Amino acid sequence: MTASLQLEELISGTESKVRPNDVLEPTLSARGNAKANKLDPLDRTFHDWYRFVLSFPPHLVRHYLNEFDLSYNDVVLDPFCGTGTTVVEAKKMGISAVGLEANPVARFASATKLDWTVGPESLRNLAEKAAANARGILRKDGIDDDVLFSGNIAGSNLRTLDADREKLLLTNSISPVPLHKTLVLLDCLRKQQAAPGYSHALLALAGVLVNSVSNLHFGPEVGVGKAKQDAPLIIPWLDKIYNIINDLNDFPVVMPNAATVFLADARRAGEFIKPASISAVITSPPYPNEKDYTRTTRLESVLLGFVNSRDDLRALKRGLVRSNTRGVYKLDDDDQWVAKHPEINRIADEIEARRTSMGKTSGFERMYARVTRLYFGGMARHLAELRPLLKPGARLAYVVGDQASYLRVMIRTGALLADIAQSLGYELERIDLFRTRLATASKEQLREEVIILRWPQGRRR
Repeated sequence: MTASLQLEELISGTESKVRPNDVLEPTLSARGNAKANKLDPLDRTFHDWYRFVLSFPPHLVRHYLNEFDLSYNDVVLDPFCGTGTTVVEAKKMGISAVGLEANPVARFASATKLDWTVGPESLRNLAEKAAANARGILRKDGIDDDVLFSGNIAGSNLRTLDADREKLLLTNSISPVPLHKTLVLLDCLRKQQAAPGYSHALLALAGVLVNSVSNLHFGPEVGVGKAKQDAPLIIPWLDKIYNIINDLNDFPVVMPNAATVFLADARRAGEFIKPASISAVITSPPYPNEKDYTRTTRLESVLLGFVNSRDDLRALKRGLVRSNTRGVYKLDDDDQWVAKHPEINRIADEIEARRTSMGKTSGFERMYARVTRLYFGGMARHLAELRPLLKPGARLAYVVGDQASYLRVMIRTGALLADIAQSLGYELERIDLFRTRLATASKEQLREEVIILRWPQGRRR
């Protein structure tokens, strides 16, 4: 069976067991803590088209693709696909891959990174035509993109978003003149929507928009920095286009293996993947903290049309594992999956006791204990859903990190997820230390780990 056919056929519709002494120390630390999350030169091809600031590095994926000894006959799954680190790296290595991602702009990014069929000249022609048309329109507006605007903004006829879409953005995340330029270029691109390379040109715009045109900064949480009256758009965008073209030229032959990404909730993987079809899982799910991952991509989600209303945003959040209080809803019930887990209940109770003793009464603070239970319950639900989809002997790598975001109560995420997995029938092979990082509030060293699991031979649920 070819890898392509294999992928087509897979598409369809307790007591704590982990103690600190069980945690095996690093297999990856030879790289050094400071360099562990840095991109290697080999990491940049395709991945650099557009990345989350919180993405895990491609070299980490390569490490486990090699360790798991995967080949073109195998299929690797990333159920928290993000911008496609695992699926792209698998495709580069000739391994079939499937991704699930609930954020539509991230799903678009990963799917576009997997499309190597567009002709470089077609993409170049599309981009240069759109750039020329946008420059012409901007000059008529009295704006030269090659020279920073210094005119009277109040007297300018600048394009804007409608009020409902503007309310979705972080306040002042993009200034009026850069926004005007972006909307002009988007309009010129959309006139070529049917042309080969349109998705690649749109993705290049998303990357430039976040990294150089907007007022956003990441540390790693998204925030708004000093407002720029203007910023160049077209030249940086064309530079990104030419980088994409170079990557496409480096891989001129479409790899024989198949790869795809579904817009999907990781807790409902069985709706998209056939039973006993997955050889390996390599992924980095969200961590239990106060990072609203939808804010990280809010600007490009709104400007590129993936999120157009509060209802769209609410639907997006409902498809995510509950890892922060901004994504919790009244009817959420994933916590039932860990209702009897002693350590998770102890942590949630400690968070609530500390909140009470500190007199913290905001709506978000009152949900800290609940979101802790919902997070681990959602991950338990995901791991349970995954079991029938795995081949006997399938191996899994989950990149997770300790957290102390909720009133400085320590959450050992890796050990807890390993324990939950074992209670669901998985075997724990080991826990690798990927790196450590310093907690801003508590100044404690937090572990970022890779949980290595195995679905037993001959077992299926």
